[in-house]
Amino acid sequence: MDTFFELNFWEMILRTTISFFALLVLARVLGKKQLSQLTFFHYITGISFGSIAAEIASQKETPFLDGMVSLVWWTVLTLFMSYISLKSTKLRVLVDDEPTIIIKDGEISVKSLKSSRLHMDDVLMMLREQSIFSIQDVHYAVLETNGELSVFKKMAQHEATKLDVKADVSLPAFMPSEIISDGKIVQKNLKELDLTEDWVMKKLRKHGIDSVADVFYAQLQTNGSLYISLKENGI
Repeated sequence: MDTFFELNFWEMILRTTISFFALLVLARVLGKKQLSQLTFFHYITGISFGSIAAEIASQKETPFLDGMVSLVWWTVLTLFMSYISLKSTKLRVLVDDEPTIIIKDGEISVKSLKSSRLHMDDVLMMLREQSIFSIQDVHYAVLETNGELSVFKKMAQHEATKLDVKADVSLPAFMPSEIISDGKIVQKNLKELDLTEDWVMKKLRKHGIDSVADVFYAQLQTNGSLYISLKENGI
């Protein structure tokens, strides 16, 4: 009995481990679109993908090889549909649908609301998420295929840009970057920024800091200065 239990235990550990890494590899093969552009098709694909992997890992009745074949074939089908969608506009609309104009020229499209199965509470919530509390401020609103609402405000509601107020629009000298993390210099970022440890130490000494080990976090600012957060005593 104990031997049987041990065999089952190690079999499930092995199945789960292989399923985990197979899911990791195949998810990378599918690409970032699964996360960044989660349309209805990709949402269903992601759920099914995870369900197949869970079935392989947890259900002993499911033949392991059959489950892996199913997982790989699902990945192939998803890649195939994604490839075809790139080549065919009609198929792309069939798979992912197309954006729907909800508000046009400041007027709500009741027809679009009904076809999208949205009610006004949904629209108002999505507008509030973009800090818009009045429909009168909206010129166009488009419901994207991933369910998000893209809004083009009326011109009077647009925020003033630096060009509008004639502010300095020159490019910054640096991109904000992590220089020190938990008392250690981030060499990779220093190299990318073409900076040296001597340069970092000079900046630290200007703040009365003699050791990198005393710094919890330091970030390079756009003007070349350092934002510095020191370690607390005893930490």
